[in-house]
Amino acid sequence: MEDGRDRGVRAVRVLLAFLLTLVLLLAGPVFLLASGAVPTAVDWSRIDRSPVGLAPDAATTPEAVVQVYAARVLSWRGAFGVHPWFAVKPVGARNYTVYEVIGWRAYRGLSVVSVSNRDPDGRWFGAQPTLLADLRGPAAETAIPKIAKAAGSYPYAGEYRVWPGPNSNTFAAWVARAAPELRLDLPSTALGKDYLGRGLFARAPSGTGWQISLFGVAGLLLALEEGLEVNLLGLTVGIDPLGLAVKLPGIGRIGWPESGAG
Repeated sequence: MEDGRDRGVRAVRVLLAFLLTLVLLLAGPVFLLASGAVPTAVDWSRIDRSPVGLAPDAATTPEAVVQVYAARVLSWRGAFGVHPWFAVKPVGARNYTVYEVIGWRAYRGLSVVSVSNRDPDGRWFGAQPTLLADLRGPAAETAIPKIAKAAGSYPYAGEYRVWPGPNSNTFAAWVARAAPELRLDLPSTALGKDYLGRGLFARAPSGTGWQISLFGVAGLLLALEEGLEVNLLGLTVGIDPLGLAVKLPGIGRIGWPESGAG
């Protein structure tokens, strides 16, 4: 029969294991902050929102285009997460429509879902965007109405929480599930992508597997596109066997370069 001393030892071991896990999860974000890789000071007068040249010119590109981007968020939060958005251009359109969730809109009583015609590949308050997915032609034509419909039916349009969600990455995962043509592999830095509200099970955002999640704080994802991901306290650790890469909190993907978006 276990005595009080044994229970105390077990409790100490559990606490140490938890603390060690927490240290490992935070190692990546802390490194980014300490190295200066993520700026913590924001000079609003010098913020750059200019395009970076990853999107085809709408005026000279008649075919349909769908692109998904992500960029580090502002200040210290950029050490933990990214902000994603969808840019679409139907056949013959001469500009792009951008779908994204912007948190401050909720504080003004507005829907957090923003639909605009801003530059599809513009910097996110100075942060360089990364192209996550790129569809052209018939595949893009099929995906565009699905993206618009999913954005319009987003269930958390009236609320926003940085952690554990719902936030802009929750929105990206929601839309991606509705448009499996994208095969969207959201990065491990997409904090909030695993938030399922009161649900426990859902398709992976790429549509190539499944996930289970408890309020976005703990969960497991297994899919061909994403590989194996473990969500602990909202932070993702994973391995992509087909892509020969690992996924770490804050750091993101490390391993064999991806063959390209889309």
